[in-house]
Amino acid sequence: MGPTLHRRKKRSVCRSLSSRSMGMFKNDAGTLYRENLTILRRLVCQDTTTFRKVWTKQSKSPIGYEKGRIYFENYRCCYSSVALKPELLYQLPKRSKLEKIEDALLCECPLGETLPRSSDHKPCLLALTADNWLYRLSAKTGTLLESVYLSSQYKFRYLEWDVPQETMVLKSVQKKLEPMTRHAGVLQAALLCLAVFRVLPLTLLGMLEINKTVFGKSVVDATISHGLLIVTHSMGLVRLYSLEHITEQFMLKKLVLGEKSEWNGTTGLVGEAPFGIPLNIQIKDCPPLLFEVSCLENAFQIGGFPYHYIITPNQRRQKGSYHVCSLKDNTLAKNGVQFMECCSLESDWIYFHPDDSGRIVHVGPNQINVLKVKEAQGSQCHVAQDFIIAAKREDTVNAVTVTASGRVVKKRFKQLDDDPDQKTFRIVEYEDELELLAVTQTETEGKALIGLYDNQTGAVIKDIALEESWDVTYSHDMFFERDTIVHIEQEPKNNFNCYVYKMTRDTTDEKEQQ
Repeated sequence: MGPTLHRRKKRSVCRSLSSRSMGMFKNDAGTLYRENLTILRRLVCQDTTTFRKVWTKQSKSPIGYEKGRIYFENYRCCYSSVALKPELLYQLPKRSKLEKIEDALLCECPLGETLPRSSDHKPCLLALTADNWLYRLSAKTGTLLESVYLSSQYKFRYLEWDVPQETMVLKSVQKKLEPMTRHAGVLQAALLCLAVFRVLPLTLLGMLEINKTVFGKSVVDATISHGLLIVTHSMGLVRLYSLEHITEQFMLKKLVLGEKSEWNGTTGLVGEAPFGIPLNIQIKDCPPLLFEVSCLENAFQIGGFPYHYIITPNQRRQKGSYHVCSLKDNTLAKNGVQFMECCSLESDWIYFHPDDSGRIVHVGPNQINVLKVKEAQGSQCHVAQDFIIAAKREDTVNAVTVTASGRVVKKRFKQLDDDPDQKTFRIVEYEDELELLAVTQTETEGKALIGLYDNQTGAVIKDIALEESWDVTYSHDMFFERDTIVHIEQEPKNNFNCYVYKMTRDTTDEKEQQ
């Protein structure tokens, strides 16, 4: 039994391909898809597999990337990175600055659901424009599938997921008083507006306003995530409310896109200009509080099993420490204070692992700690180490000076942990389909490597060298997806560069052995 299992685990790519061609896998798309990804992972991890830069493109505006698509010129031009070299998928007509796309989300069609229109079963780009239109565009052709006019009273700018691929939130900019009105001591009650939509089919769930007369004068921001209204205050207080309860209690009238409606003496079509979408959820009293916590810089995250949250206590001397606490009763987990001793210009960061394992990833300049929240006896959970990824480097450097008399003096001093001449972790990316962690680290002379690590064990698999230099003073984004690496770099004066690498096999060593 043992040897048989071992042989299955080490099955070669050729054997897997042969088995697939003979139909030896279960007759369902899911099994075949998973087997294909297993084969691709083996190919990526082989020593003879390398990544070669195949494409470079510059831009004067920010470059975006999501799921095999690279966006230029405020989402006007879309390239597919699936082919051997990126190919232009579509190019939208040029728009004025007043009509440009401000923000966008890529929406993929749901599986196993019957939707009213055939276009709903294809990927689309949900785009928010500067003139308050929400467009649904074909992700492959850029064809306009649907349009919704939002409002003439609020300026919407941000597009975020409430529940990924299910419901989205459109967020307006914050309202500001005119200088003369502000000097007169008038309070700006309305802070911002939030609109919530179900994405497929595109359905309005409601539009609501965050008002200081309801939530307090100290309110500075608000958003919606996973069915919770999250309101932050200037003194570091974060409060959570149930969006479902707010909708049930304060919705004045349910609105349907495209249907005729009367509002405050005006009649029009919901989602059509100039009528737009009325404020149909009006919160008049503060809803029941679900949860509140005080934290530094309003940094608050929820995750883990059972649910926990991560904060930095609301004290400046606590900056750099992270507390993992139970969401149920606010108790600090055993070993729940995580602090990484590092001397660096850039601070470390922490977050719940995006693989839904409930683990925690804590990233510093020379070390990555992957932690897990374990249930223990009683109500208190325990934060335990899963694995550590450490950069191979020297912590100290010898400095040699010569005195006037010719005596040689050696001094030892500690370098910064993110010193450009030492290996330093910069970006951590999780490839969910291949179960790999792609860790970007810089070395001496502006060189950068992408290290691939097993997501379950942290074992190093291979390093991939980037051809272009990595200037640590620039802003960088790195994406690793299947057989593709995308590196986006922002230089001074809004100059952006996009570099694309593709997987290739180096058979030189194999030929020499033959």
